[in-house]
Amino acid sequence: MKRSIILLYRIKILNFEKKYLLDELIKIFLRPDQYVLIEEEDQDVDLVFNEENFSDKQSIYRQIYDQLSAATGKRPEWGILTGIRPVKLCGELYEKNQDVKKTRDILTSEYYLSEEKAQLIMDTYLHQKNFCGAAPDRSAGIYIGIPFCPTRCVYCSFASNQVPESEIVKYLAALHKEIEYTGRRMKECGITPETIYIGGGTPTTLRADQLKALIEQIKNFFDLSKLKEFTIEAGRPDTITDEKLETIKKQGIQRISINPQSMKQHTLDLIGRSHKPEDITSAFALASSYRFQSINADIIAGLPEENTEDFINTLEELIGLNPENITVHCLAVKRASKLKDIDKDFHYKQAEIVAEMLEASRKILGDAGYIPYYMYRQKHMAGAFENTGYCKKDKDCIYNIRIMDEHQTIIALGAGGITKVYYPAENRLERVANVTNYQEYINRIDEMLDRKEKNLFMEV
Repeated sequence: MKRSIILLYRIKILNFEKKYLLDELIKIFLRPDQYVLIEEEDQDVDLVFNEENFSDKQSIYRQIYDQLSAATGKRPEWGILTGIRPVKLCGELYEKNQDVKKTRDILTSEYYLSEEKAQLIMDTYLHQKNFCGAAPDRSAGIYIGIPFCPTRCVYCSFASNQVPESEIVKYLAALHKEIEYTGRRMKECGITPETIYIGGGTPTTLRADQLKALIEQIKNFFDLSKLKEFTIEAGRPDTITDEKLETIKKQGIQRISINPQSMKQHTLDLIGRSHKPEDITSAFALASSYRFQSINADIIAGLPEENTEDFINTLEELIGLNPENITVHCLAVKRASKLKDIDKDFHYKQAEIVAEMLEASRKILGDAGYIPYYMYRQKHMAGAFENTGYCKKDKDCIYNIRIMDEHQTIIALGAGGITKVYYPAENRLERVANVTNYQEYINRIDEMLDRKEKNLFMEV
């Protein structure tokens, strides 16, 4: 039977406290301009969802999925899930049931995941459990943010903060102060870092001497006796120099990230990256000469004007460069990005081609000896799919696993950093946020330290 075509769906949600959660599921089926949530009592509606008619929240999600699937002909592979951490859900179900098949069956029958997605997160969870287990007691992951980039990518809402050197100096002074305070208080509270991750932005926008001073500040004030992993995102190939890599390696850091996104020059120009494909090759050759234990490379499926062949070419070229980790991201068009301004529906249009790209990546990376070790989802992703980190044997990134698992405190330093304090007895998290704007961070650094004192260190 041919489905009737409705140009604007009028949807009413009754007796559901957090309607925005259902709205996220609706957006997987319909663009924002294809539906409206009706509040008034006397208006005609096409679909009505009333939580009072159901015994649990999953039931109303399933009804929305079923009705919108029937109306649109779509069956999203992630079912009714809208959260960004499906592996965490899988782990909770497995720990409750202690049975792989039962867990997988619940994911497919109650959460409507496809067989492939249910198997992906089941395999990923079991791999993580075997690789690193539970986080050590009184441990934390440390994130340190450098909010500067050479240019702003077209899909990103992150303010690139192309600033004069004097501003970077001020920012680093504030950051050094937060490092000193946090490291000292962690020691006093008996908390040790398991992992440290310097991200951004692009940390290698800093000069070599600034990187050296930053790492030495970390070493001076943190107890690194139990540290298992230290990562710096080198990120943009055009910011990587011999002097910077030598500095990083001499400081004992063994994991870096070099993020091409694509190996096609036309694509790099379109998305606002200032490097060339040959810069990527050169950066990998240079990094390989320093024999880092692990190099990660990020690529993006669904970039503007790329087809599946372009994506596969990028993937195969990267495999040839022999990184220990390859992270396959689906294009996520941020709300304040240039691409959103150009085409607000771009990520909706990319679903089919991104599905092809992801299927190709699983096969190609699997054949090359890479396995999925962590994954997460984002809002506004092309096709509402997933980002997956692949690794060679025993080359997992512990920080990535922990931050998605959410069973360890993550302490974030720098502008935009969001600390998440984990309370194991209640299995809950509390957020402690730094201000996002780097200038506000500089001006209000003492307030940021006070927030950590009251909401982190006085609680642990």
